[in-house]
Amino acid sequence: MTHDHDRVLRPTPSQTAAALNPPPGRNGGDLVVETLAGLGATTVFGLPGQHALGMFDALRRSDLRYIGLRVENNAGFAADAYGRMTGEAAPLVLSTGPGALTSLAALQEAAAASAPVLAISSQIPTAGLGGGRHGYLHELPDQAASFRGVVKSVHTVRTQSQIPSAIAAAWKSALTAPHGPVWVEIPQDVLLAEAHLPVVTALDATPDELPPRPELTALAAHLLSTAERPAIIAGGGVVRADASGKLRRLAERLQAPVVTTFGGKGAFPWNHPLSLQSWLEDRHTTDFLEDADVLLVVGSGLGELSSNYHTFKPRGRVIQIEADLGKLESNHPGIGIHADARLALTALLETVEPRRDDTAPDRVRELLSKVSARIAAQDLTREQEILAAVRRALPAGAPSFWDMTILAYWAWSAFDAGGPNLLHSAQGAGGLGYGFPAALGAAAADPTRPVLAVSGDGGALYSIAELATARQYDLDVTWLIVDDGGYGILREYMTDTFGRATATELTRPDYAALAESFGVPGIRTTPETLEHDLAKALATPGPSVVVLPAVLRMFAPTHLG
Repeated sequence: MTHDHDRVLRPTPSQTAAALNPPPGRNGGDLVVETLAGLGATTVFGLPGQHALGMFDALRRSDLRYIGLRVENNAGFAADAYGRMTGEAAPLVLSTGPGALTSLAALQEAAAASAPVLAISSQIPTAGLGGGRHGYLHELPDQAASFRGVVKSVHTVRTQSQIPSAIAAAWKSALTAPHGPVWVEIPQDVLLAEAHLPVVTALDATPDELPPRPELTALAAHLLSTAERPAIIAGGGVVRADASGKLRRLAERLQAPVVTTFGGKGAFPWNHPLSLQSWLEDRHTTDFLEDADVLLVVGSGLGELSSNYHTFKPRGRVIQIEADLGKLESNHPGIGIHADARLALTALLETVEPRRDDTAPDRVRELLSKVSARIAAQDLTREQEILAAVRRALPAGAPSFWDMTILAYWAWSAFDAGGPNLLHSAQGAGGLGYGFPAALGAAAADPTRPVLAVSGDGGALYSIAELATARQYDLDVTWLIVDDGGYGILREYMTDTFGRATATELTRPDYAALAESFGVPGIRTTPETLEHDLAKALATPGPSVVVLPAVLRMFAPTHLG
């Protein structure tokens, strides 16, 4: 008896001839780039290093586009954004030891945000592995161990014949829900040795699907259809699964109000009659969600920010759809459905009965009115006007990338992303320096539309070197730097807690003049001229920097009640 999976493709005569006569002058690095190209990669981010030179020499012989950044962590942020924007695994090519380790913070962000990054690092020669006998430059006792607690999966290579399968397995891991960063390690001598293997072809790294179990979606559909006050929390999993359209249809069928998490910005239309927008750091919103008798959580683990700093205590039934198994019921008991958001929402749409609820839009309007009144009472007009100016200046459909800065904290709650997969920030892991290098990765992914990066002056200092990258590759990124003289949010936190701030004030450069020294246009603006200056910069092709000297304040925390 013959099974379908027993059938294999027979090589054609031309394939056999090619396999018997591989082109000369190839090394192990060629096997890497041939594998990446065979998997569908077109762009590679990275930074060269001594042990990785075999891969970089092979890039010269390939059709892959290489974008080199100046710091490995920034290269990781660029690859993260490329993965978020395209839904493809973004190759990140790095050296050994310090070069590899410098990418860790970016890989932590990619893991927290489920961004598919395929990191490929070199390693010291195989003769030196396992004990520090040779004292190689960059040597670590166990390099892969440094990454196991950060990335989704680790794949170690020790011979050339392992390269294609290891990279294909990593690619599949990165793109199987939940997406995430993966790590491949290849020794220097394996990369440099002459390759006699045939050119890599016919790779299959199709991601595994993660469908919901039907008995669980049947129960969830029944509870939602018969609920009196259903509500929905939509997280980043909805965006990553490209499921915003299905979410909208389900919400309208159930007449269920929807709030998006900060990672799920744009998953639901901002001005929809059922949109609670993103005011999760608001006690009125928390009260509204706690009052739901059935709460559907899609693509969110309800972590610290999404649960209003763990003060959220739902009183009704919770249904949680989540691709990351470890996040199911990790913060709140309920019906945990381990599934890709798109497949689970599809199943619910096939099963739920329509609800009629004429009060839902009124309840949404009432809540948003309470939120608006609370903010209006705090004398924060300047902050709201600046955020509104950024929104007006940013063209429809243009993505924005936000560093950990006060204006970004405002954007999480108050900014209309304009659609799914258009607003991204570093709120997954919360590291500084994300905004500008991530925007460069997004511009590389889609050069047809401008990209906005937003940083504070503290975060900007992490990324200044990448002005050279922006200029070298002529990437269409406008970088808004809000200069408040230091680490503004930490200044607020410390002043509120201790009465004064320590270690928050910074000597910094003239950012506009510094940008000009890189050949990047720079301009200083004011709150009054911000909209005009930012819109002009965004409309001008290529990189630019807009500096806004301003001290902004956060709205008062409301998770305390």
